[in-house]
Amino acid sequence: MPIVDNPFDFGCIAAANALSDIYAMGGKAILALNILGIPTTKVAVETIDRILHGGRTICEQVGVAIGGGHSIDCNEPFYGLSVCGTVHPDYVKKNSSAKSGDVLLLSKPLGIGVLATAYKQAKLDQDGYKTLITYASQLNNVGSELAQLNAVHAITDVTGFGLLGHLLEVCKASKLYASLDVDDIPLLNQAVDLAANGISVGAALRNWEHCRHDVDLSDKAQAIKALLTDPQTNGGLLIACEPKAVPQIQGLFTQNGFEQPPTIGLLNDRGNKK
Repeated sequence: MPIVDNPFDFGCIAAANALSDIYAMGGKAILALNILGIPTTKVAVETIDRILHGGRTICEQVGVAIGGGHSIDCNEPFYGLSVCGTVHPDYVKKNSSAKSGDVLLLSKPLGIGVLATAYKQAKLDQDGYKTLITYASQLNNVGSELAQLNAVHAITDVTGFGLLGHLLEVCKASKLYASLDVDDIPLLNQAVDLAANGISVGAALRNWEHCRHDVDLSDKAQAIKALLTDPQTNGGLLIACEPKAVPQIQGLFTQNGFEQPPTIGLLNDRGNKK
């Protein structure tokens, strides 16, 4: 479903979001099929072309071929990709393979969901919209290179369940606990302000209900709970790795034109949740 009105931007975001599932497993995307549903009596052909152009533009950035696809006439518009990729079995990164002592890095700031909600409510300015598009359409293709590092034990992308939800999946699958340093978690500044002024995503409340029995929040973390549970559209990569590998991982992001992901916490087997 569109989170923005601009058809080209919508196509870019949808494509980047679809490709992210491959990169989060350490794979390299190679082929995609368009999946499109459009109310043809309400949407112009030119608009449809712009949506597909956005998706094609993102795929071209990483050499992914679009080999056709499927389209239907329906009441609500939707667009996405069915993506195929490759990965060597030794390089597959799973939620269950994190280890005690691993540090956690997060490659994108939280708040995409809040910005998207503010946009729908006509409360997002041009700078905020530019930030939304920048991060929501930014590819996570570094994941395929990260997977080749033995010191990287687990990768997941932070999407609909928010940071806490996806981190909880890693903890349960790996039988570990996580301690987060709230001051180190990257946040979109405008999203912080919007959340403080009551802009919230309904799914964030459901995310909290899902994980609240397994999470202890400090007072400082309570203040940003809406962002810790904020559902991200094409959010960043959450990486669990050996501490010694942090400079190499940060350098890899820099070499690929991304911001350096900060360390946000630690995994352990002692049960001190924060």
